[in-house]
Amino acid sequence: MANAGLDLSTYFPYLINRVGMALVERFTTDALLATHLTIGAWRVLAVTANNEGVRQVDLVRLTSIEVSTVSRLVTRLVQLGMLARARSTTSNREVVVRLTPKGKALFQALAPVAFELEKTATRGIAKKELAIARRVLSRMHENLRPQ
Repeated sequence: MANAGLDLSTYFPYLINRVGMALVERFTTDALLATHLTIGAWRVLAVTANNEGVRQVDLVRLTSIEVSTVSRLVTRLVQLGMLARARSTTSNREVVVRLTPKGKALFQALAPVAFELEKTATRGIAKKELAIARRVLSRMHENLRPQ
């Protein structure tokens, strides 16, 4: 197979992964190393900050992290005092997660770093183009979700 016609420099999955890995690497170095948190723990904090009283099952969908990993991350963040876990008021079988004051403070300290990194990554790209990119990436993700 001499030439499969696959040029990584224009292949969407490669380009998306490349940008994602660079963002994770940079955010980890700039912000997460000092907190001893992983990018997965950050995602859980960010989703919880924007969804007060989020069900643990919804964290899976909102973070794109596997069920067992979300469970471990929530347990670790509870142990660190960043999250509080409680039974749902509507169903005894559901667990609801909330940020603690310590978790809110950490999120508020890290969010500006995340926003600054996004600003750096999108420098020179028009707002209109960014809106299109967000729609396209969201659509691609939706296209790949199991039916």
